[in-house]
Amino acid sequence: MKQYVIDTNLFFNMEARMGLGDSTAIIMQNMTKALTKAQEKEQIEVLVPPSIGEEIQSFFDNPQEKDVAALLGSVTIKSPSAHALSISSDILHQLIDEYRQRAFRGMKVAEEELVSTASMFMGKEALAHKEFQMAIGKHISKLRDRFRNATRTGTIDSVADFELIILAIEQDAMLVSTDEGVLVWGRKMGVKEMDPSSFGTMLQAYL
Repeated sequence: MKQYVIDTNLFFNMEARMGLGDSTAIIMQNMTKALTKAQEKEQIEVLVPPSIGEEIQSFFDNPQEKDVAALLGSVTIKSPSAHALSISSDILHQLIDEYRQRAFRGMKVAEEELVSTASMFMGKEALAHKEFQMAIGKHISKLRDRFRNATRTGTIDSVADFELIILAIEQDAMLVSTDEGVLVWGRKMGVKEMDPSSFGTMLQAYL
C-alpha cells in the first residue's frame, strides 16, 4: 500500500490544480470518496499529523461539519515519533542560519517602513484619531506583508510544517504540498514528494 502525507493547503489553494473540484467543499468530498475506494482496495493510505487535522478544522466555524468529519475519517491521523529519527547537525545549522538571516531582513523591513511612515507625517499637524488610523492603516498593512515575506515565505514556520516532513520521513511516504517552505526543507532532508496535480490525477481514477 502506497502512503502519502498531505498538507492543509491542498484543500484551500486552488493553484494545486488537483482536478478534484473548484471549491474547498467539493475537493474535500471528492477526496473522501476517492480515498474510501482506494482503501477498500488496500492501495492508498493518506496520513496527516494531528496538527494538520487541527489546522484543517480551524478553517471552519463548525469543526465537526459533515465534510470535515468525513475527510478526517478517511485519513490516518498519526503523530511522528519524537525520538525515532535524528536530524543531522548540518540541517540544524542551515535552519538556524536561515532564521538568523530572516530575522535581520525582518528588522530591515521594519526600519524602512518606519522611516517611510515618519516621512509621510513630517511637518503635518496632528490628526484626529480616526483620520490618523485611516492614514497609517495602509502603512501597517504594507509592513505586515513585507515582514511576512521576509521572515516566513519559503521556510518552515510552524510545528505543523515540521511534523509533515518528519512523518513523511518516518513512514517513507510521499509528501504532497504546495507550501514552498515545506518542499524546500523536505528536499534538504531527503523526503520523497509528489506534485499535487499528479496526486489529484491519481485520485481521480477512484471517482
